[in-house]
Amino acid sequence: MTWISYDAGLVDDIAARLDLRTPNAGAIRAVAEAIEDGDGREVVCDLATGVGKTYILAGLVDYLATQGIRNILVVTPGTTIQDKTLANFTPGHPKYVPGGEIEPLVITTENFARGQVGDALHNDTVTKLFVFNVQQLIRPSDKTSRRVRAQDEFIGTGLYQHLQQVDDLVVIADEHHVYNAKAKAFNNAIEELGARAVVGLTATPAPGVEPIFQYSLAEAIADGYVKIPVIVYRPDGRKDEQTVLADACHLLRIKDAAWTAWAESQGEAPVRPVLFVVCRDISDADRVANRLTADDMFPGEGQVLTITSQSSDVALRALAAVEEPDSPVRVVVSVNKLKEGWDVKNIGVIVGLRALASETLTEQVLGRGLRLPYGRRVGTPMVDSVDLIAHESYRQLLANKEALLQKVLPAGGGEIDENRPHPGVPAAGLPDGEGRQAQQEMLNFTSSPRIIGDDLVDGSLLLQVESMDDALAQGERDKKAVATLRAKVPGAPTIRFPRREREILPVKFSFSYIDNASARAEGAAYAQEFKVTLARLEADPQRGLDGTLGVHWKAAESVDATQKHIPITELRSDLFDRIWNSGYVDENLAEVRAAERVVREFLAGAGVTAEDQDHQWGELRATQAATALGKLVEAAYNNRKLQPSYAFHPVDVPTVPPPPMPSNVVSKWETFRKDLWYADWEHSIEPVASFDARSTEYTLAHLFDGSPSVQWWLRNYDPGPIWIERDNGKKYYPDFIVLDTEGTYWVVEGKANDRANDPEVQEKKRAAEDWARFVRDFEEFGTWRYIFATETIIKNAQNSWESLLALAKPE
Repeated sequence: MTWISYDAGLVDDIAARLDLRTPNAGAIRAVAEAIEDGDGREVVCDLATGVGKTYILAGLVDYLATQGIRNILVVTPGTTIQDKTLANFTPGHPKYVPGGEIEPLVITTENFARGQVGDALHNDTVTKLFVFNVQQLIRPSDKTSRRVRAQDEFIGTGLYQHLQQVDDLVVIADEHHVYNAKAKAFNNAIEELGARAVVGLTATPAPGVEPIFQYSLAEAIADGYVKIPVIVYRPDGRKDEQTVLADACHLLRIKDAAWTAWAESQGEAPVRPVLFVVCRDISDADRVANRLTADDMFPGEGQVLTITSQSSDVALRALAAVEEPDSPVRVVVSVNKLKEGWDVKNIGVIVGLRALASETLTEQVLGRGLRLPYGRRVGTPMVDSVDLIAHESYRQLLANKEALLQKVLPAGGGEIDENRPHPGVPAAGLPDGEGRQAQQEMLNFTSSPRIIGDDLVDGSLLLQVESMDDALAQGERDKKAVATLRAKVPGAPTIRFPRREREILPVKFSFSYIDNASARAEGAAYAQEFKVTLARLEADPQRGLDGTLGVHWKAAESVDATQKHIPITELRSDLFDRIWNSGYVDENLAEVRAAERVVREFLAGAGVTAEDQDHQWGELRATQAATALGKLVEAAYNNRKLQPSYAFHPVDVPTVPPPPMPSNVVSKWETFRKDLWYADWEHSIEPVASFDARSTEYTLAHLFDGSPSVQWWLRNYDPGPIWIERDNGKKYYPDFIVLDTEGTYWVVEGKANDRANDPEVQEKKRAAEDWARFVRDFEEFGTWRYIFATETIIKNAQNSWESLLALAKPE
């Protein structure tokens, strides 16, 4: 077969359909480019635990299947991840990943020896997804492996031999690092298959492996895709097992109350946190589990679940249901069995009671608690964090710059601003003795703060260190805070945002698809009058050599002809009729306004203003102008198949009920930090607001708040009800809505200089400008305009709204 070619558009389509996070789409893009040659190359993607490798796997399968690949083998390191993978591709299962264009036939060692599967193996129109664990490939003496390699009557050969014979096999190795210990046997098994490409997915690549794509734990934490790790220690230094377990159980109850309060305030289904305890060995796990069932901890039946290599099927089923609302499990006690492949979102507290021997094991255990309970950060610290009862290996991993902070810095790092005060951090260990109390408030960062662009980035964004008392107090604050809703400030308006959403409708054309610039450019060709001339010929009698007189004609000087002149008012009407009578649009008021705008902009390009009433055009100029405008509309109409259909579905903001009041609120005059909420605004519709960047969003908020030309402003968040749908189906969440004193609504986006020209950023900008033009043509929602402001524009505006408009030059 002809091997696949890289298709960037297909990757974008899959990213939209599966609603992929940016790093996951980036990983698929990197793999798709790397395997284009189909030469058997092995590539590895290194992504932090909790970011969503499941979605990368689903996206890769859909990409390959859409490209015509019919044989895809997913290799898992054991039954836990194998069962999870099967669930991801089983429609109707709670962990099924929807959005794929092609549903593959899933084949395992349990179902391949069936006639239906045998027929499918020889059918080039069926996409086959083989899901095996590594033992089923590399142990020929093992019973299940013999089944894979043994002759099968429906296949006509062994299944392993069949895979060797297909010419489009792609192998995807989940948790790729696990195979390092079995590298020789695994590599031999893969090499003998002759796969066209081998793709490894891991959070901890094996030594010597150079990934083609990397997304670090630091980046995942900083970007808000996972929980923030919080190391919790005791100021009195007590670290005996009994105290650690008691503290963990108490902290879990506090966390549970905060999670429940948040869910109730939002009308969400509650997610209950569990405690994850890692022990040294099976006997140790049994002893600890027995201790945790004491009356002062979790004595109820089924509340403590022990998972080891000896666990029963009943225990494994209870583990699989630990996220369900009716699950009684409050504590999971394990040894090594759950260090990877156990993907749950409700681990709230982790305790390590064994010496975690390696960084890989430590990060894998930590990774069990990184997934967000509601799929996003919600702004409540106790919901957005996972608490780790202090243990040296955790502290070493999370305080390591290479593991966390350094990887999130741009190339070349960032210089420390020595003029900014910042707390110190112990390099290793926690303070003890007489100096502990004095240094307690200094445990805020894992390293000194650094400047990236104009933003302060420090360890507090990646890791927090708190005493047990502080952690419990934060839980109480969060429980109370979520009960207080941050309603809009007194006197602030409710804004009806004209959200424009894609609909499954027959493709229609609208004059609103023609932008002002296109109409003006077409009209510019008619800025000068067209002269009509009369050709003149004069007789030129001449005598030939034979004396004969002949008459010849020659061109004489031409003269201007008279022509009919058309008043501007009549011209406007003629141009309008020319495009309106094309039959391209539905007859409604919005299209009338849009057609009038197109005519107005066309004439503006020709130098005719709205105030011109006495001006006249010659008939030739007017006729050709009408023809040109008609062709412009016709070309836009012929391109309509590229335009999706939309309808307006307005939403009122702020939402009712409003979000809860966060607990980490400071004055707007405090130094900028991404993890804080700012209050004391004069013109903000909501009492508090948070920001992602100092040099754009934070500075813009101060500009709005201090301008006499701004009535109100509203900060917008991702996710939220205010978004603009892009042509690829993705949602764009702009930064602000501003209402000025003239009654115009402005959608405002601030963007760092180094990202302003990114293709995706520019595509969002175009989508927003199109949206604003459609809203203005529709007119029922008032006047809406869009501002795109870079760091340079914001800085040069000098806190002036009028200056910002002049520099940003909105359409």
